[in-house]
Amino acid sequence: MADVRTSARRGALSPAWALWTVVFVVAFGTNVPTPLLLVYRDTLGLAPTTLTAAFGVYAAGLIPALLLSGPASDRLGRRPVVVPFVVLAGLVSVLFLAAGSSVLVLFLGRFLQGAVSGVVFSVGTAWLGELVAEPGRSARLTTIALAMGWAGGPLVAGLLGQWVVLPTVLPYLVHVALMIGAVALLPGIPETLGPERRRAGGPLVNLGVPPGTRWAFVLVVVPIALGVFAFPSTAVTVLPLLLTPQMPGVAVAVAGIVAGVTLSTGALVPPLQRRLGAAWSGPVGLALGAAGLGLALLSLVLTAWPLLLPVALLLGAGYGLCLASGLAIVARLAVPSERGALTGTFYACAYLGFGVPFLLSALAGDGSLAGPLAGLGVAAAVVAALLALPAARRLGTR
Repeated sequence: MADVRTSARRGALSPAWALWTVVFVVAFGTNVPTPLLLVYRDTLGLAPTTLTAAFGVYAAGLIPALLLSGPASDRLGRRPVVVPFVVLAGLVSVLFLAAGSSVLVLFLGRFLQGAVSGVVFSVGTAWLGELVAEPGRSARLTTIALAMGWAGGPLVAGLLGQWVVLPTVLPYLVHVALMIGAVALLPGIPETLGPERRRAGGPLVNLGVPPGTRWAFVLVVVPIALGVFAFPSTAVTVLPLLLTPQMPGVAVAVAGIVAGVTLSTGALVPPLQRRLGAAWSGPVGLALGAAGLGLALLSLVLTAWPLLLPVALLLGAGYGLCLASGLAIVARLAVPSERGALTGTFYACAYLGFGVPFLLSALAGDGSLAGPLAGLGVAAAVVAALLALPAARRLGTR
C-alpha cells in the first residue's frame, strides 16, 4: 500500500504524495479567477448576473467532463486520462492572461477550466484512492488536497489582485509556475488499474451506480453532494459582491480572504468527519451550512462585512463535511471496475452547486437577495433534518 509521506530511502515523493500534490496544484488554479471577478466587473463592465454566470460557467464545462472521464479511465486506465489534462490545466491559466480585456476569453477560460479540472478531480480521486487503498483515509486526503488548493488560489489571487500591479496577470503566472512543478511529478506516479481490472467496452456515459445502491445514491449521496459547492460558491461570489460598497479599497482582498477561509476550513474538518462517521457528517455539514446562510442574512441586514469571516467558517465547515462524507459513502458503494465513473457522478452532482449564485441572482432580479438566501438556508436545514433520521443514516452506510 502506498504511503502519503516522503520516501526517505529514495529521497523522493511517494507516488501517492506526488499525486496528492498534482491534485492540489490543479485545484489551486480553479479558483484563482474568483476574487478577480470584482476586477473584471470594473474593467469589463459586467452586470451582477453576468458576473455570477462567469463564475458558474465553470460547472458547464466540468459536469460533462466528470461524466465522461470516469468511465473512460475505467476502460483505459488512470494515467492516459489524467496526464494530458494536468498539462492542459497550466495552458488554461496562460489563456486567462488575456481575460482582463475580453469577456469572451473570460467565459471561455472558465469553461475550459471546468472541463480540465473535472477530469483531474474525478479520475485523480479514484487514482489516489487506489494508491492509498483505504477508502476512508483516501477520502480525507482528497478532501484536504482539494480544499487547500481551492483555498490557496483565491487567497493568493485576492492579495495580489488588490495590492500588486497587473492584477489579472500575475496570479495566473504564479499558477503556471506551480503547474510546471506538478507536471514534473507525473512520471513517478504508476498506473493502478491493470488490464485485468479494466472495464471492457460499455457505454460512453456510465454513472457507475451499482443496482442495489441506487436509492442510497439518490436519497443520501445526491443531497449531500449538492451541499458541497452551494455553500462556498455563495460565500465567495454573492456575499462579497453585495457588500462591496462597504469595503472601499479592500474588496478584492476581502473576497480572496473570504474564499480562502471558506475553502481552507474544508481542509480542517476531515478529523471531525472521522469522528462523526460518514452517516452523520453529511447532515451535520448541511446544518452548518444552513447556520452560515442565516448569519449571512444578518450580515446583509446590518451591512456588516466583518461578519463574512464567521460566515465563511460555517459555510466552509459545511462544505468540507459534505465533501468528505460524500466521498466516503461513494468509496463504499462503488465496485472497483466502476470507481472512476461513480466518483465522477458524485462530483457532477456536487458541482451543480456552482449554479446557485446565478440562481439566487436571477430569483432576486432587481430586488433583494434576502429572500432567495433565506429559502436556500431553510432548504438546507430541512434536508439536514431528513438525513439525520435513522432510516437515512442506515441507507447511506449499506
